[in-house]
Amino acid sequence: MTAFVLVPGACHGGWWYDPLVDALEADGHIAIAITLAGLEDKPQLDRMITLGTHIDQVAAAVPDADRVVLVGHSYAGAVITGVADRLPQQIGASVYLDAFWPEDGDSCWDMANDEMREWYIRGCARTGYGVDPLPFFDDRARPHPVATFLQALPLTGAWHDIPVKHYVAARWPGESPMATSTDRARSDPSTVVHDWDTGHNVLANGPELVLQLLQTLPTYGQPGATSTKSQ
Repeated sequence: MTAFVLVPGACHGGWWYDPLVDALEADGHIAIAITLAGLEDKPQLDRMITLGTHIDQVAAAVPDADRVVLVGHSYAGAVITGVADRLPQQIGASVYLDAFWPEDGDSCWDMANDEMREWYIRGCARTGYGVDPLPFFDDRARPHPVATFLQALPLTGAWHDIPVKHYVAARWPGESPMATSTDRARSDPSTVVHDWDTGHNVLANGPELVLQLLQTLPTYGQPGATSTKSQ
């Protein structure tokens, strides 16, 4: 049995992973889909929510299991990196779904491109607190706490020692705001990089492709399972 801790991207809740949770549980695994602080249906807006808040929340949700896999989409790449850096002995694998790949001292603002930074600025103009979802986001999407995009992430580098790391690079109509992160993942010889012909919302057409990726992990319960690096 493997425990999967699934962290969604900006403005999304744990509901984004619902199809994948069902599939993983059907295979006999534990699947914990996190709704990050400030993204609830009725969030508590009387407190500061930072990237550190989200890392604390996810770290506290990591179960005491023999095999733990962190899965992060988009913004959540910064979150799962912070968790893996804090709990390297408890994490068997990290999976980045077209996600940020930070190094010590990075913020999401640092790693994003100009188009995404523009969204951060204009998106929080209404409230000064949360970055409003983009028009094409799911109706369930909520404003995302802007401080989480701005806080720098201090890292010891311990997360690099996680034995299994996979990175998915998705297709964008223009410049990918994850381009810097993708380049970093490609330069890491210990990371398997997959180039998918899907949009950034990799679950838009269902969980099958992500599930197939997770099934290749040695931690999935298939002894000797391996992956080949995609070019």
